[in-house]
Amino acid sequence: MPGHDIIVIGSSAGGLKALGAIVGTLPTDIDAAIFIVQHVPADKPSILPKILADVGSLPASHPSDGEPIQKGRIYVAPPDYHLLLNEGSVRVVHGPKENRFRPAIDSLSCSASKTHIVWYNMIISR
Repeated sequence: MPGHDIIVIGSSAGGLKALGAIVGTLPTDIDAAIFIVQHVPADKPSILPKILADVGSLPASHPSDGEPIQKGRIYVAPPDYHLLLNEGSVRVVHGPKENRFRPAIDSLSCSASKTHIVWYNMIISR
């Protein structure tokens, strides 16, 4: 994939409403792949991909390790696994926790910055 066609989003456990608002506005023909990490309990199943697919127009899933990256899809880190990017594929790994979390947005951000050109835009809300 060229170096500018990914969107990386991280949220804490309370970020579901914000994620829904973002995903709900994404166009069906978006020329990017979206990667989302949300802090979720390791011992609970995650229905986040279904929720995001229901509020938006893009398919969402917990990817498999080594799955090829496709534009127009949302990849969600599964509980207790980091979501990482390689050139052209997704890694789903049970590595060490970062800042007490797995999955961690730090892991995704670092791997994205190594494999893609990254533009950072921070939104702070209260």
